[in-house]
Amino acid sequence: MLCAKGRGGMLERLETEVFLALAEELHFGRTGERLGLTTGRVSQVVRKLERRVGAPLFDRTSRSVRLTPVGRQLAGDLAPVVAAMEEALRRAVDAARGVTGELRVAFLGEWTAPVLLRAVALFGERHPDCRVDVREVQLSNSRSSLEDGSIDILVASYPFDGMSLGPVLLTERRALAVPAGHPLAAEASVSLEVLADHPVVQYPAVTSVGFKRDRTPDRTPSGRPAPKGPSGATFSEMLSLVAMGRGVLPVGEHCRQYYPRPDLAYVPIHDAPPIERGPVWLPANTTERVREFVRAAAEVAAGGAGRRNG
Repeated sequence: MLCAKGRGGMLERLETEVFLALAEELHFGRTGERLGLTTGRVSQVVRKLERRVGAPLFDRTSRSVRLTPVGRQLAGDLAPVVAAMEEALRRAVDAARGVTGELRVAFLGEWTAPVLLRAVALFGERHPDCRVDVREVQLSNSRSSLEDGSIDILVASYPFDGMSLGPVLLTERRALAVPAGHPLAAEASVSLEVLADHPVVQYPAVTSVGFKRDRTPDRTPSGRPAPKGPSGATFSEMLSLVAMGRGVLPVGEHCRQYYPRPDLAYVPIHDAPPIERGPVWLPANTTERVREFVRAAAEVAAGGAGRRNG
């Protein structure tokens, strides 16, 4: 851990480590074990820091340790500063080492795979010492795979709440999936207003609020409520619910090519904004490898290898 500048001057590395560890553990013994120090040494460092601050940072009793208001303020101010310093050091180390190691990238939906693979090829040419592992994720595990580190980058639809978003790589018009024999199947196009007249099949609960609001809105543009239909665990299951007559589903026009089914029809939606897709990743995992891959993907898309405008 690096040193950080406090109100009373520059904090020593040990002071910073001990204070933040104790603020989390609220136990002198566990803090000592975590840092490889004796309990007495932890107490000594805390007392020294409290003298510098001029006020107690912890309330201690024989049964508990609690942060004082001043201690809570210092912890709240200090923790993000230290995190930012550590991130800056990590980025410098990444840059010094070059782009090596392993990068795990994934796609959600078959239509995103081609642009991802072209980005992998360009990235591999530039950084031959970095191995790239490509895999597919599902709606049910796309977020958890980013959060638990199973994958580093995912090419997916925007919005993707809580993640860093790269440049848009793919755009497409929206369409409405309806049963093949549905009255709307014969229309040349439909308005988003029709969502108020039919149940709308829902995405699984694990998908983000922002994504669901964009793809299956609660209300039409004029404010009419859109009735909720049943939820599907996977995209194929959602399309099957549509085919069974359980509801309609706004989708991307790529479904005509990648999900052709005789029991479904895809009707263009003429008043909906395009769907956008691009790379997403966990903000805490913004490594040099990730940045370089996003740059390669953006160049591939800008060169026409992957973008389909409509």
